[in-house]
Amino acid sequence: MAPVELRQLVYFDAIVRHGGFTRASAALRVAQSALSAQILRLEKELGVGLLIRGNRQLSLTPAGRLLLDRARRVLGELDAARAELADLTSTVHGQLALGATLVLGSIDLPVTLARLHAEHPGISVTLRTGLIVDLLDALDAGAVDLVVGPIHDDLPARLRAEAMVAEHVLLVTPPDHRLRHRPVVRLAEVRDEAFVCLRAGSGLRAILTGAAAAAGFAARVPFVVDSPRAIREFVSVGLGVAILASSAALAPGPPVGTHRLDPSPPHPPFGLLHHRDHRLTPASRTFRDYLRRAVTAGGREDAGSLDEPTAVRSSTETPRSSSAKL
Repeated sequence: MAPVELRQLVYFDAIVRHGGFTRASAALRVAQSALSAQILRLEKELGVGLLIRGNRQLSLTPAGRLLLDRARRVLGELDAARAELADLTSTVHGQLALGATLVLGSIDLPVTLARLHAEHPGISVTLRTGLIVDLLDALDAGAVDLVVGPIHDDLPARLRAEAMVAEHVLLVTPPDHRLRHRPVVRLAEVRDEAFVCLRAGSGLRAILTGAAAAAGFAARVPFVVDSPRAIREFVSVGLGVAILASSAALAPGPPVGTHRLDPSPPHPPFGLLHHRDHRLTPASRTFRDYLRRAVTAGGREDAGSLDEPTAVRSSTETPRSSSAKL
């Protein structure tokens, strides 16, 4: 019997994780024919079938389930050994594909990435920004290794999340709005006004829909834009009102009035997400550790900021956090 090759285990694991040869081929950047040939060779060498090849999806045979469990143990041990060796030499190399939403609360991603690059120049980082729903699709497809963004309660079980910083929601209005002198308002007080929001399917749209329903109305959203910055721009010139995470509402940008809401709609915390079935590389683990340290340091500086009353103002001053850059 010929020895099993490590790459065969890697290919086998990828095919199961991605649900088929096509997506695994794209994630591994290996020709689909090469994947198929290696799996057939592996089955021949082991003398058992590993996959049941149907018209629409693949499933594992009993032997395939047994091998997958053992293969992942082997690959996990190999990853751990690589990480320990990297720590031993204090040098980490590799690729890191990172996804991030445009609003990250008090997480200062640019500074974290700059420190990572300065201390670990062997890590090559690519960054993709967008709405959380799109980034989670990219995480499923293996297009990104980690996502920094809001952690919603309805995350699928296949994703692992680490909450890092809290956030809350503010109502933003035009600077000359009739409520401009009211630091705290009820959402129902703007029920008849136009809202500016992100598209349906976004986390912010879900918060608005739920908060409006709790207040007894359906929000009218004639202006659908693609970023928190654009929301600020539309509200600032009087086209409507909006709800925003406080970090986006109070960041430098077009002037708007800000109001705390009573009751305050819950906003998910921000943190780090990855796929449970995708092993973290040494580069991913190193970034995670840097982000944890940055959040801990920032939390000591900004402790208690979420409990301070929010005044109505034109938000043109520069806050301590620069997280709204992404």
